[in-house]
Amino acid sequence: MMNTNIIITKNDVGKNLYRKTTYYRLMVTQDVLAKDKDEADNLFLDNGGINHSEITNQITDQKNGVETLFVDADYQDSSDTDYIGKVLEDPSDEDDIYIDDLEPEINNNKE
Repeated sequence: MMNTNIIITKNDVGKNLYRKTTYYRLMVTQDVLAKDKDEADNLFLDNGGINHSEITNQITDQKNGVETLFVDADYQDSSDTDYIGKVLEDPSDEDDIYIDDLEPEINNNKE
């Protein structure tokens, strides 16, 4: 017997069951504040990425008799961790905090 989520009735006698597997590429871009690139990489590794428990048939379209049997997401590749800018305080207004993308990257690791 074939494993499927399709519900069949007597009205379906004579119909054919078809299956198609489609591979999608999912891109996730995340930002993190860290003292240096090493800390950023660790934060991304430990706290970023995909919540795999959310990868379910709820992300698929299922209508007009199409049912989802299986959904999966696998790691494929990632880019390097890139410096985006430094968080700075406006010297004339301490309440004005901003990210300056022209400020050079300085390792704040003071261990």
